[in-house]
Amino acid sequence: MAVRKLTTQEFRELVFDYTTEKEWNYKGTRPAIIDFYADWCGPCKMVAPALEQLSEEYEGKVDIYKVDTDKEQELSVVFGIQSIPTFLFIPAEGAPSMQPGAYPKHVFKQIIEEHLLPAAATEE
Repeated sequence: MAVRKLTTQEFRELVFDYTTEKEWNYKGTRPAIIDFYADWCGPCKMVAPALEQLSEEYEGKVDIYKVDTDKEQELSVVFGIQSIPTFLFIPAEGAPSMQPGAYPKHVFKQIIEEHLLPAAATEE
């Protein structure tokens, strides 16, 4: 499955509806990574191929989404995006974490293996 671009409405349906929930309540069943990016952002473009590769490597285990901060400004405001790329790492259970910066593929793999997948494995 390729990286999926999300609109604000899709984000509220698939990830978290911040308009009705006060506390974090993840709607997904698998861990996820959300890439807040813009088409004009050089570091965002550098990270994109790694995310595409990871979406194939972890297909069925981790969902990877992209949110265009220029088109989905409401989400940028809600999540306080100050710089791009910024990534929202969402375990299947528990609180998400947000990290700004462009990371190489091996760093994403480490986050997936050490923080996202172990949480999912303990639930099964």
